[in-house]
Amino acid sequence: MSEFKVKFRGVRGSYPIANKDFLQYGGNTSCVEINVNGHLIILDAGTGLIDIGNELIAKYIASATKSEKRTPINATVLISHIHQDHIQGFTFFRPLHIPSSNINVFGNVNYNESLADEISELLFGKSFPLDLGDIAGNLNIKDLNETEGIILRHGESPIIKRIENEKDAQLEKEDDVLITCYRSYAHPQEGVLIYKIQYKDKTLVYSTDKESYPGGDKKLINFARGCNLLIHDAQYTTEDYLDSFVPKQGYGHSTFEMAVDAKNQSGAEKLVFFHFDPSYDDNKLNSIKEQYKLQEDIILAYEGLEIDLM
Repeated sequence: MSEFKVKFRGVRGSYPIANKDFLQYGGNTSCVEINVNGHLIILDAGTGLIDIGNELIAKYIASATKSEKRTPINATVLISHIHQDHIQGFTFFRPLHIPSSNINVFGNVNYNESLADEISELLFGKSFPLDLGDIAGNLNIKDLNETEGIILRHGESPIIKRIENEKDAQLEKEDDVLITCYRSYAHPQEGVLIYKIQYKDKTLVYSTDKESYPGGDKKLINFARGCNLLIHDAQYTTEDYLDSFVPKQGYGHSTFEMAVDAKNQSGAEKLVFFHFDPSYDDNKLNSIKEQYKLQEDIILAYEGLEIDLM
């Protein structure tokens, strides 16, 4: 199944919003669904994850009458960092509660605490009716750092691969899907993981919750060099970023212009603006869209947007 399809499930930053003025772009927080060569990869677990889970459950039930004959749900979830808008949907991801599900979660930018411990403390126990250990599905939560990659290969559990140089970051087998990352410190607290997904000759880079620098973020530019799709944080307009009353510099988010600069310097084929401020309603985003209407390789993300990279 040679496919590399991207679907945006939540495109907001900070917190979800439900209002009639936010219907065109949607109000769910960060979540992107990737279907690549038969593997399901989910980028971040904001509230957009909930709908993915509901659809997976519907397919699971429809696959067979008896539960023991149903096709198991398999998913790889990549967490950029554990701020609320990137994990809000996790406990409501219904496949977690199906015993046959296999959910592998990777992430962590906190070297003092494991991702499993962070998820347990933030999302379960006191803040949820269940403890992490009560989850019925096969849930594997693993730490990942920039010296490691993940290989997705049919018939095998995710394989952790040591990444020490550019050669290590190349595909080993034709049908492999390779995930690599690096840690950016351009976001408050412990920073954020920037992800790259490679399949055959196609590459996607997911760069959310990172602020750029004067002249561009050279590490990101090199990491995203020549990618087919760059999903980039665009939480603020330049006016809001520099607002004298509440300046946003240092918040760990980029402007639309910063995202365009990253695209241009990296040579990315297509750019998708992502992680919009929750105060930006449809009219505001449409006015921004109008500014880039002549650039077919620049898109504003919205819930339900689908991009086929193959």
